[in-house]
Amino acid sequence: MPYEIEHTDEEWKRMLSPDAYRVLRHAGTEPAFANELWDNHADGTYLCGGCGRPLFDSRDKYDSGSGWPSFMKPMEPAAVETHTDTSLLMKRTEVRCARCGGHLGHLFDDGPAPLGTRYCMNSASLRFEPRV
Repeated sequence: MPYEIEHTDEEWKRMLSPDAYRVLRHAGTEPAFANELWDNHADGTYLCGGCGRPLFDSRDKYDSGSGWPSFMKPMEPAAVETHTDTSLLMKRTEVRCARCGGHLGHLFDDGPAPLGTRYCMNSASLRFEPRV
């Protein structure tokens, strides 16, 4: 399925940092507790690192203890899309940016009430924009 924003692999390589390219374009994962945004408590918006689409609000971020930025929900349900991920010999729900198809992380059902969802995202797939 085509995305609103598409680039060739070479264009993505030129546009993104090596870590962002590995995560966003090749479904990589960064180390827990050793990534830029897991412990960020500033007020603002988390954007897709590939296309800049607003994805998550800091008011929906919480400390899940996982070592990655975790959110209860996206800003808008249509901002992300989910796919079944059967890599690593397990079944998980992958989360991608609905605008550029960039891999963001995974969705789990062990989040806080009332939603019970944990959008466990990679810092390398996000860009933080402070609220002014």
